[in-house]
Parts: sequence; structure tokens; C-alpha cells
Amino acid sequence: MYIDYLATPSDSSLGFLQIEATEAGITYIDFVDERSEPINPHPLIERCKTQLEEYFQGQRQAFDVPLAPEGTDFQKRVWMQLRAIPFGETCSYATISQGIGSPNSHRAVGAANGRNPLSIIVPCHRVIGSNGQLTGYAGGLERKQWLLRHEQEHLEYALQP
Repeated sequence: MYIDYLATPSDSSLGFLQIEATEAGITYIDFVDERSEPINPHPLIERCKTQLEEYFQGQRQAFDVPLAPEGTDFQKRVWMQLRAIPFGETCSYATISQGIGSPNSHRAVGAANGRNPLSIIVPCHRVIGSNGQLTGYAGGLERKQWLLRHEQEHLEYALQP
């Protein structure tokens, strides 16, 4: 397994992103407060870091690095649906449930959302409650608020891959 870190913007309190990959693709991206694992770089992680830097600079809306998350078939369907949420927009768990053809699976969608191993690239931060309120986020609500605000601020400037 390959691993590396990306420092998030200095004007944020986001910390670092820990990025892991196999030869098949990126398997894990999550926020951490410090670098705790030895670095084992790989060109795929470098490409991912470049795209994430472009995202943080407001120059990228979508990502095209190969992904290889591990999860159940249901989780993978949810994560694929999350990728369909446009940059700068939000949707509810109910919308995701309907999008995967399982309209009564709000709680299961919420659980799958919480187990998303690919922060930012699979934008679980764009999912909010049906009442429009921010709901839980594995990286913490402060990070979720920062990411949503960041996307709103850069909506018209970000480029597609």
C-alpha cells in the first residue's frame, strides 16, 4: 500500500489529508491532524494531490483519478451517487436514496455516507438533512462548513477536468 499526505490551505483549520492507494487506484482520503504513518509515495497519489491542490485553489470541480474504495455493493452505489452531486450544490439523504432506486433507505444511505473512504473526491460533505440543516460529517462539522463555503466561493471559477 502507498501513503502520503497533503497539507490543506494554511488559512483553514482542516489539517492534513491522508491519501492511500494501491496499484488499482486511490483507496482512502481523510482528514487527520498530523502525519502519523510513514510516507510511501506513488505517482497515482501525486496525481491525486495535484488535483486536490487545484480543488483547494478553486480551480477544480471534479476529479479523474482512478478510485478503488473497499465497501459493500450498497455502499459503492451510494458513493457513486454522491459523485453525481454537482460542485457547490447540496442534496438530502432522501435524494440520494431515490437516486440509487431505494427510496426508503435514508438511514442506510446515511450510514454508507458516514463510511465514505474518499473525502472530497466522493463529496459526502454535500449531503445535508431534508430540512436544509447541516448533519454529521466524519471529518467534523467545521470542516464540512468550510468545504461547502469554499465551493460556493469558487463556483463560477472552478474548471472541469
